Amino acid sequence: MTGSQGPGFYERPAEVRALLRAGERPVTDLARELGMSQPGASKHLRVLREVGLVRVRGAGRQRLYGLDASGLRPVHEWVGGFERFWNESFDRLDTYVQDLKQTRREE
Repeated sequence: MTGSQGPGFYERPAEVRALLRAGERPVTDLARELGMSQPGASKHLRVLREVGLVRVRGAGRQRLYGLDASGLRPVHEWVGGFERFWNESFDRLDTYVQDLKQTRREE
């Protein structure tokens, strides 16, 4: 929690993603939707931008924030290795279960 401001971005990632998934938004809109102060929301967005999860662009006097999926590429690639492992493991398990069923039918 961030004092009396209520939960911050880190405690409500699904809400933040949903808001940003809808398109670029100014920090004031995000702060209002999440019940945060504008400086608090700006701080969270800066951290997300620094780790490559959010992009920002200037539009007149506003800064518009949006999701940057390229920041998730390393995570996706890392998880991909586990996905292959689990798919192969489940395939072997499925073969084993099918063999057991066949054996029981034959008995």
